Amino acid sequence: MKVIFAGTSSLLALPILNRIFFSNICQIVAVYTCPDRYAGRGKKLTISPVKQFASIYKIPIYQPSTFNNKIEIDLLEKLNCDVFISADYGIILPDTVLNIPKYGCINVHPSLLPKWRGAAPVQRAILAGDKITGISITKTSRNIDSGDIYKQSTLYIDNDDTSVTLLKKLAILGAELLLDVLTELCNNNITPVIQKEISKFPYAHKILKNEGYINWYESAYKISLMVRAFNPWPIAFTEIDDIFIKIWKVAVVEKKNRENILPGTIIRVDKTGIEVVTGEGNIILLNIQLPNKTPLHVADIINANNNILIVGKRMTNLKK
Repeated sequence: MKVIFAGTSSLLALPILNRIFFSNICQIVAVYTCPDRYAGRGKKLTISPVKQFASIYKIPIYQPSTFNNKIEIDLLEKLNCDVFISADYGIILPDTVLNIPKYGCINVHPSLLPKWRGAAPVQRAILAGDKITGISITKTSRNIDSGDIYKQSTLYIDNDDTSVTLLKKLAILGAELLLDVLTELCNNNITPVIQKEISKFPYAHKILKNEGYINWYESAYKISLMVRAFNPWPIAFTEIDDIFIKIWKVAVVEKKNRENILPGTIIRVDKTGIEVVTGEGNIILLNIQLPNKTPLHVADIINANNNILIVGKRMTNLKK
């Protein structure tokens, strides 16, 4: 089967591309990925992990910013693929693209559609405290993540899963499920099922950086969900003495708060963690990151910063 693969990210797209490239089902005739971008403080030109993979294995690479022109459509037609597969690609495919491949276009989406359609399904699932998620292989449609479903597979969300760890698991699951779908397509042995009652399910809106700002009046449990969901970006953060601190890992302590201690107040500091009062229960900071430093366990930080992270100091709060 002649395949075009479209993707950009390292966590979802790259493992799927790697799996199907080394399978005996697919011949990857081209890779599509987002245009190179300038990123970071030094505005260094960066290329996607998918492009790096394609370069290593000499797969033709295409990086259009849109498909809304005849040149790109003509080029796609000349590639004469059987199926166009996308996974965390980042560019919407118009009808003119959807109708070109023999078997159409297929998308790999990391949620149990129709729940969590949109740009941030994994982050939103963790934020919501979901216990189960999964992968959906769908027929790509003009409306985002609304196409007919070929196959789905469920996955339990562990209590310590972050967006990073969960996406890695979903990528493995998605790659195998995708190969099943491609095999059945070749044998004309699969029919997709229409998604029903889409509007009744929550939409996974894009994550904004300011969503990572911790409100210490929230419960310890909800804050812990933020920390897990916003790893690797934007990373949950707070301030103390006008210094930004990124929080990478925490533990929840379920205890009744003393009424005279305000949320955000540090009540214990030792090598096992920094305990902070929240609106409900306490939270222990385990791994944190100071400005221009690498993330470290608090045991490696507290001695060098003993005038900042001390008992009685209070983290900045966003008001209710």
